[in-house]
Amino acid sequence: MGRAPTNSKEKLMETAKELIWSESYNGVSVDDICKKSGVKKGSFYHYFPSKAHLAMETMDMCMEETKAHYDDFFSPTRPPVERFRLMARYVIEQQKEMSDQLGHVCGCPFASLGSEIAAQDDNMGKKVVSICDKKRTYYKSAINELKEEKLIAPDTDTEAKAHEIFAFIVGYLMMSRINNDLSFLENNFERGLFDLIGIKQETQE
Repeated sequence: MGRAPTNSKEKLMETAKELIWSESYNGVSVDDICKKSGVKKGSFYHYFPSKAHLAMETMDMCMEETKAHYDDFFSPTRPPVERFRLMARYVIEQQKEMSDQLGHVCGCPFASLGSEIAAQDDNMGKKVVSICDKKRTYYKSAINELKEEKLIAPDTDTEAKAHEIFAFIVGYLMMSRINNDLSFLENNFERGLFDLIGIKQETQE
């Protein structure tokens, strides 16, 4: 789940990622985060005006980590089918890593946090939407190339398909978290993703 934190601010953000996203935002207090991270409460408020600000900065940190992977997976130098394959395998491996570290399946942290507090905090809701939009940008670029290469139907609605892909991923991860079981994700996710996109079976191989 990344390198070891080296200062108090990083410790707070890493702890927030672990506690908020493995449990829930409303179920974790500033005191919980400070105790788990070993950082004094006064230091917390030196770095963050509130738990919401901590959560937003933590989301930015995690999105930067994700972006580094996606920039690689969705590089224009890769064939578009390979881009989605690498992304699918990354999703699975990331869930396995988080599950091994935290003791249970965590699902999609952005979706979990967004569904819990978007109605409570407009800024938090906008932050989650922004992250979702950034991920869909990668999908749209690859979908357009699949259309150009005639690997999927040329009349595919790129925007709609990108939304469907995102919803598909969130749904798989949510059910994996609910069941606390990664086996269905591991066995069916990549094939299901390709079927959703409309990539022909012979192209998937």
